[in-house]
Amino acid sequence: MIMRSISSFARAVLTSTVVAFLIFTPARASGPPLVTIAQGTLSGAVEPGLHIFKGIPYASPPVGERRWKLPAPPVRWRGRRDATRFGPSCLQPPVPATSLYADPPAAMSEDCLTLNVWAPEHAEKAPVIVWIHGGSLRIGGSAEPIYDGATFARRGIVFVSINYRLGVLGWLAHPALTAESPDHASGNYGLLDQIAALHWVRDNIAAFGGDAANVTVMGESAGALSVTYLLTSPLARGLFDKAIMESANTRAVPELGHSVYGLPSAETIGSDLARRLGALDLGALRAMDGETLTVAATKAGFAPQGTIDGHVLPRQVIDTFDRGEQARVPLLAGFNSGELRSQRVFLPKPPASAAEYEAAITRRYGDLAPEFLRLYPASDIEESMLATLRDAIYGWATERMIRKQSEAGMPAYLYLFDHCAPATKARDLCAFHASELPYVFGQIGSDAALPPNWPRPEGPHEQRLSHVMMDYWVAFARDGAPAAPDAPMWQAYSESQAYMRFAKSATPARDLLPGMFEMQEHVVQQRRAANRQWFVNVGIAAPVITDAR
Repeated sequence: MIMRSISSFARAVLTSTVVAFLIFTPARASGPPLVTIAQGTLSGAVEPGLHIFKGIPYASPPVGERRWKLPAPPVRWRGRRDATRFGPSCLQPPVPATSLYADPPAAMSEDCLTLNVWAPEHAEKAPVIVWIHGGSLRIGGSAEPIYDGATFARRGIVFVSINYRLGVLGWLAHPALTAESPDHASGNYGLLDQIAALHWVRDNIAAFGGDAANVTVMGESAGALSVTYLLTSPLARGLFDKAIMESANTRAVPELGHSVYGLPSAETIGSDLARRLGALDLGALRAMDGETLTVAATKAGFAPQGTIDGHVLPRQVIDTFDRGEQARVPLLAGFNSGELRSQRVFLPKPPASAAEYEAAITRRYGDLAPEFLRLYPASDIEESMLATLRDAIYGWATERMIRKQSEAGMPAYLYLFDHCAPATKARDLCAFHASELPYVFGQIGSDAALPPNWPRPEGPHEQRLSHVMMDYWVAFARDGAPAAPDAPMWQAYSESQAYMRFAKSATPARDLLPGMFEMQEHVVQQRRAANRQWFVNVGIAAPVITDAR
């Protein structure tokens, strides 16, 4: 079934991408850079040393009857298409203006499947990075200023950023959708968009000077989660050559038609949502205004996530890695030491005293309690609770995938971002979730393109750290091994559990957070055996563990 489905998907994508010639027309003094691809000719913009093309459709608009269907091939056009402006972001709910991550899109639409390309002016077979934005699979977009690809392009990378369907429009499973699908699957439309974008890159990126045989997928938060899906989806196999994940997780997600790990089936979730929205059938759902539907589904508690459908995602990410069936590509992955400082909504109410904390942990972790309390002691309950969730959500998952990739014989590189700029320290946000992004994208200084509530890293020291991190990331995308001039050698994890710590500088180290991985792994295996979810229900919010050893 999977092979048949792969073929049907590939035929749909290749319909628009088989083309005899992909022509790059260099910039002329009197005019913009022109590129001719399968769909037509693009007219881009110039920055010093760069050619930039924005708002390129990589699939047909997923609107009307095409809502909740496979991404269809993009339409062709005649003449020159202006490619100097971003396409609209995909529909998404509003974010409170006070949020650290608030950065409202300039425009949004259900017709949003576009991508952007930054290329060195004279690029020829340059390495390619495809950036997948974060935002809990419900907000964000490739037009966010922080994701400007110019700094990567100036280092020799052809940088691509993409939009993909978000929220209920991108991740809804429903029995009626499964029934109408030729692959007998539903959900994962946002992931299928990402795969369609990778097909587009494979077939068109040479026109921009990129090497289709040297593509790195890269994402942060929900973008990193998407990369884990791409690593485990057979439909994405062969479409990328390396992967970078910043703050990923590997929680259990619903299966299409069955309850697992205490989760309702994805179809049950979709059916319940439709009833809550007053939609009696699929036609009524498709008839709803997209923005109204998106906001209403969010208010109703719909949580976008992958679906184990036996087709796009054959099995849980953790199971795929255990079976060694993930994509065999070099991997660079890490997380931040203060992830939860900006995600305190996940924290349960703290106990009133150290004795109450220790009693709660002992009751829930049994024989594992002494090791748990060594790692997360009662001497500072708040810091221990922050660290508990950091490790349960991000730390364990990241190190586990790095370990599994190493065991599969692939180069795998682990990092910890542990840096605290003065502006983040002043707000008790040291190394918060996504705080590495300004360093990775070179957005340092008073004029950096950051969300309005973001603490701004400024000064020569922050610039130096950013340059080093960008050098490592670019070298990995180019060669499969991170390296930076005048910076320490970054050894692969297989070398005695080596990792790189980014604090005041880049510092090589070994054995990240000793004992953390082993304890968390033991807990996760217990949860899996008991058919229970593992994610944020840890620490004082954990279920009681019996027969801990």
